[in-house]
Amino acid sequence: MKGSILGSAVKRREDPRLITGQGRYVDDMPAEGALHAVFVRSPLAHARIASVDTSAATALPGVAAVYVAADLGLEARPGFPPIGRNFAKPPLAEGVVRFVGDPVAIVLAATRDQAVDAAAAVHAELEPLPHVVDAGAASEEGAPLLYPDHGSNIAFMTAYGADDGDVLAGADVVVRGRFVNQRVAPVPVETHAVLVVPDSTGPGLQVWVSSQTPFQVRDTIAEALGLEEHQVHTRSLDVGGGFGAKAGTHLEELVVAAAAHRLRKPVKWMETRSENMVAMTHGRGQVQDVELGATRDGKLVGLRARVLADAGAYPAIGAFLPLLTGKMACGVYLIPKIDFAARSVATNTTTTAAYRGAGRPEAAAMVERAMDMLAFELKMDPIELRRRNLIPPDRFPFQTQDGFTYDSGDYEKAMDEAVRLAGYAGLRQEQARRRESGDPRLLGIGVSVYVEITAVGSASEWGSVDMSPDGQVLVLCGTTNYGQGHETSLAQIAAAELQVPFESVRVIESDTRLVKRGDGSVGSRSMQLGGSAVHNAAGAVRAKAMRIAAHLLEVSADDLEFKEGRFGVLGVPTSGVGWAEVAAASADSSTLPEDIEPGLRADLDFLQDDATFPFGAHICVVEVDAETGSTTIVKHVAVDDCGRLVNPLLAEGQVHGGVAQGIAQALFEEVVFDAEGNPLTSSLIDYAVPMATEMPEIVTAHTITPSPLNPLGAKGIGESGTIGSTPAVQNAVIDALSHLGVRHIDMPLTSEKVWRVIRDASAGTPV
Repeated sequence: MKGSILGSAVKRREDPRLITGQGRYVDDMPAEGALHAVFVRSPLAHARIASVDTSAATALPGVAAVYVAADLGLEARPGFPPIGRNFAKPPLAEGVVRFVGDPVAIVLAATRDQAVDAAAAVHAELEPLPHVVDAGAASEEGAPLLYPDHGSNIAFMTAYGADDGDVLAGADVVVRGRFVNQRVAPVPVETHAVLVVPDSTGPGLQVWVSSQTPFQVRDTIAEALGLEEHQVHTRSLDVGGGFGAKAGTHLEELVVAAAAHRLRKPVKWMETRSENMVAMTHGRGQVQDVELGATRDGKLVGLRARVLADAGAYPAIGAFLPLLTGKMACGVYLIPKIDFAARSVATNTTTTAAYRGAGRPEAAAMVERAMDMLAFELKMDPIELRRRNLIPPDRFPFQTQDGFTYDSGDYEKAMDEAVRLAGYAGLRQEQARRRESGDPRLLGIGVSVYVEITAVGSASEWGSVDMSPDGQVLVLCGTTNYGQGHETSLAQIAAAELQVPFESVRVIESDTRLVKRGDGSVGSRSMQLGGSAVHNAAGAVRAKAMRIAAHLLEVSADDLEFKEGRFGVLGVPTSGVGWAEVAAASADSSTLPEDIEPGLRADLDFLQDDATFPFGAHICVVEVDAETGSTTIVKHVAVDDCGRLVNPLLAEGQVHGGVAQGIAQALFEEVVFDAEGNPLTSSLIDYAVPMATEMPEIVTAHTITPSPLNPLGAKGIGESGTIGSTPAVQNAVIDALSHLGVRHIDMPLTSEKVWRVIRDASAGTPV
């Protein structure tokens, strides 16, 4: 409707409390007499547990209990999706530890300092076993096995397209490369945190947890402890970042719940930063061998890719993610043939899992690097090469070779807008000028055109809308807000559909006692699924209100119109009733017809038939200092299309955050282990997270190509910035050095690495 708040740039309701220190996090929750939990973790990457002596720790002041696996009796649990029982992870290590940081015991004491001292007093006798840290070495014949009963370290395999013959046949030019998409750490501001308080009158538990998926945490705890779901009341508060790493149930949370249940005392666990760097799941971790072929005029012929993924010590969703990489391997292009195969292997390192983008950034980086290499080989502008191969708008819905159906898209429009905003032609002229003059400030322009998948694997969400007699609206939804601004955007959706003041709408999520069910917020699903559930529930409330208004006005509902929050008789402008009259009447059953139940409330599940496919184009402009290798990002242009925008301001914020993380992977971040499996990046002293001062000017814009799959026309936006930015930044740095003969540099493109490449290129060494 005209003037609708839907699509408006409304500031986040959450921000005032967050920026004034009024936010509520797990550590803010009062719990009188709570015990503090500290985990005893393995110092070895692979070892047999000969014994664990807890006697000295138990005798220390303030210690309430020290538990090992046998004390709690919790079963090993397969990850999600279940890769196989062989890889199931015990909540506390049983018999064997498989990475540095594997939890062996939990200590509970009256203060955190006492718990830390007691943890240091636990003596675990570990007998070292052969270990393997590198994924390539783990996949070789004769490598040390993490799971001897499984017979190999291979946890997951996928392939498609191999029966099409030589996918590169007919190519005039073939480029080949090995790309490392390095392992990274999520580094949320708030680490893992959980507080469990037993009910005073029964076996139930109150759980506060920093989680993206509180219902999954509830279900896991209830099942493991033999409780009914309603006996475990789980709530997520102001979650301080998740990025995929707080999805599902982390088994430390289950151990804390089991300890609290056993002792019938409150227990709190706050993960330390160094513990978080080792124990929280990591992301990415792929090595990609890629071949891309084309005709001399730049038409793509085929792509062949072989991917090796590091699943870490307990293969779970991280092992599965190469499947998504393969399914997104055609990117935004008409590639006639694709031959893709991937293997995920177990290693004696921290387990990998979903991290912002989860398999899709790896695909975009793989394809976009290969496209830039091909453009250089063909002596063709990277924009022109992409333009010749983009899937045209009239081909949507577009069926990919691997069975995905891209719902809608206009890739060239997004790329053209990025070219315009970047001033691309002028940048190329400036680049040529600098090269001719010998300017040591090397200018690089990186291009990335991407498509990703959102709301995959979880196609439905629950929502409800309830209007009270005084006209106030309560929205409940099964999604979880951890920075996206749902308190604002979901309220906008309800306010727009009901045509009521935005201020009259309140939103509640992430409380398993108030909200009926929910899959939380993962895979950029919240607006298209949760938002559509709220939209439809509000529509059902409005439809019921129309019937009540018709009764009050003594006309047929077909004779009414709803405009600017009033129900009026068609053709009679002065007639009508507003929400106040309808809401009041809805609460009085004596005034309603028998076929209308009292109240204005609707709850439902929205089911989406398929996933959606957001897309966009990013152009990054960098300056590389030829003398030091230091890279400065001058400007980053991000044009993203997430269908209809519920709130452009919030969408822009999501892109800004995503671009920051994409830049971080491209230039700074990498998790490193030594040959013994010891983590060398276990603190923010060693792990290079960029600061705000290192972020460039980010120019954002949106094209709007609605999805036909939901009533909002929305697609996800939470991960797009990361997926589009990483290859754009990497391509930009390499482009700055391309005239020196540089063809590829693996991420992160640190100053030292770039300096060495420049030195070698200047000496005539192929790079």
